[in-house]
Amino acid sequence: MQSARARTYIAGGAITARSFVKFSADGVVVVATAATDDIIGITAELDVVQGERVDVYRAGSAELRLGGTVARGAPLTAAAGGARVAAAPAAGVRNRHGAFAEVSGVSGDIIDVEIDLGFITG
Repeated sequence: MQSARARTYIAGGAITARSFVKFSADGVVVVATAATDDIIGITAELDVVQGERVDVYRAGSAELRLGGTVARGAPLTAAAGGARVAAAPAAGVRNRHGAFAEVSGVSGDIIDVEIDLGFITG
C-alpha cells in the first residue's frame, strides 16, 4: 500500500529499503539510528549504497520493515543499528516518531504505516 509523496536524495552511506532516514548534509540522507534523530521519512523499496540516489517518502502511506514487535496504532521510531521500533520513551524523555503502524507486526515484517513526523514524550 504505497501512497506517499517521495523526494529523491543522495545516500550518505548504505541504506536498507524501507528504513527511517535523516539528513546528514544538504540533499544527503543516512539511516536514522536513534529515537532522538530528526527522522525525515522512509526509504523506498530498494537498498542503496553511498552516492546512489534514494527515494524517500515524506508524507502519506508507505511500507516499513520492523526491527521489533509493534502493535497497530503505535508510534514508530529509529533505534540502534537502524532498527524500526515502537516509540516508548521513559518518563520525561522526548523521542521522535516517523510513522504510526497501521497493523501489528514483529521484527522483519514489512508493514503498512502512515508517515507522521513528530515527537512523543514519556
